[in-house]
Amino acid sequence: MKLKKYFFIAIMAILFNACGKNFLDKVPEDSINTSNFFQTESDAISAINGAYQPLQWPKLYNMRMWTPDIMAGNSIVGAGGGTDGIETQDEANFVTASDNQGVLDLWRGPWPGILRCNIVLEKVPGMNISESIKNRVLGEAYFLRAQYYFILVRFFGDVPLPLKPVNPGDDLRPFRTSKTDVYNQIILDLTQAITLLPPKEQYSGSDVGRASKGSATGMLAKVYLTLGNWQKVVDLCSQVTSLGYSLNANYVDNFNSATENSNESLFEIQYASNGGFGFWDNENQASWLSAFTGPRGSGLVAAGFGWDQPTQEFMDSYETGDLRKDVTVLYEGCPKFDGKDYKKSYSLTGYNLRKFLVPLSAVPSYDNSPLNFPVLRYADVLLMKAEALNELNRTGEAEAPLNQVRSRAGLGNVSGLAKDAFREKVLHERRMELAFEGQRWFDLIRVSNGQYGINFLHSIGKSNMSSKFLLFPVPQKERDANPNLTQNTGY
Repeated sequence: MKLKKYFFIAIMAILFNACGKNFLDKVPEDSINTSNFFQTESDAISAINGAYQPLQWPKLYNMRMWTPDIMAGNSIVGAGGGTDGIETQDEANFVTASDNQGVLDLWRGPWPGILRCNIVLEKVPGMNISESIKNRVLGEAYFLRAQYYFILVRFFGDVPLPLKPVNPGDDLRPFRTSKTDVYNQIILDLTQAITLLPPKEQYSGSDVGRASKGSATGMLAKVYLTLGNWQKVVDLCSQVTSLGYSLNANYVDNFNSATENSNESLFEIQYASNGGFGFWDNENQASWLSAFTGPRGSGLVAAGFGWDQPTQEFMDSYETGDLRKDVTVLYEGCPKFDGKDYKKSYSLTGYNLRKFLVPLSAVPSYDNSPLNFPVLRYADVLLMKAEALNELNRTGEAEAPLNQVRSRAGLGNVSGLAKDAFREKVLHERRMELAFEGQRWFDLIRVSNGQYGINFLHSIGKSNMSSKFLLFPVPQKERDANPNLTQNTGY
């Protein structure tokens, strides 16, 4: 049994009042009464369970964390046309303003999780419980806090950096902390998580899916990739390999509810059917992706809102024989889906996303997709290592991890490329391997300080893109509530 429902069991215990409220609200709605809690191992586990849950919410991985692929040019909003998804349309057209609802969601999404992690890190060290449980819970809290701040700093740059719980009477008008200091804290948190967390294989039963030593090691490699510390990336990726991770034999197994949390998975957001809450509720345990990205009016999946329709340019980017194409997208003439043919009339571009769809025959209700969302896979680790080795002028060594990924995709080996050409090949491989997993945008904005992304987006006709849009604006609602929050340049 996978770890599915652990994300919400703590809500009914101590975390109810921390759900979904603005981090900057001046009323004490983000405070939690812990006077009669944190007495037993069960209390500590319930508290850390609640710290995972905001990752599931629509403000993060159930919607906003996968829509940046639309900004990155892999797809268009599609949906129902008109103003459906207008906030994402504006982001993708680079006319984003400080009143954009999607931007507001991404700003607000991480703070409940940060609060919950801070509570755990304050309360659990003094508890009289087994050292193994204490260390694991603290390691999970450090990992999750780093994950939440990593989301914020990449989208917004400088952000507030509270490291203790927000309590009644505290000043709820924090200043922004420099992104350098935020990254330093992320690195410190992940380093501590690596020390404290057990390896993945020590989890079983309902604990499968928790953050592990591999999760933290791989995420720290991703942080150093973002910062351009290439030797750290190589060292950490090698450590992940030494922990026993490997590629699944078949690419499709990364997107199958029967093979989730596999040996390729370092960390994924856990979802489940029949969570007992409504589709639009934060506490809903089901994934939105099948319902949202399923072809509109096709009858292939329950609901089918038609979001995230791949572009022709993206489709043309597949190399001949790439086995990932038929797993990732639906196109006229592709293999049948659940025994049914796909019609290009289902989409504005002629294509729909396939990767996260759950067949109607398997899940007939739109609010019950159990499919997890992959945050970090071993394929990503291999590609990070290949990129870093190349940047260290070790291009010959970089070929092996790149070709591992390509081999599974049915593609030939890369050999003999010069450094610049190899960099382009790795970035292309990252685009196709990790398509629609929320990674492409962050690759565009990190390479050459974002100039790579600006050049690419101009090349596909997104002429509005400029350095201003490498960061989102700080939402105006937050600045109205807190005059200490400055605005990003150009907004």
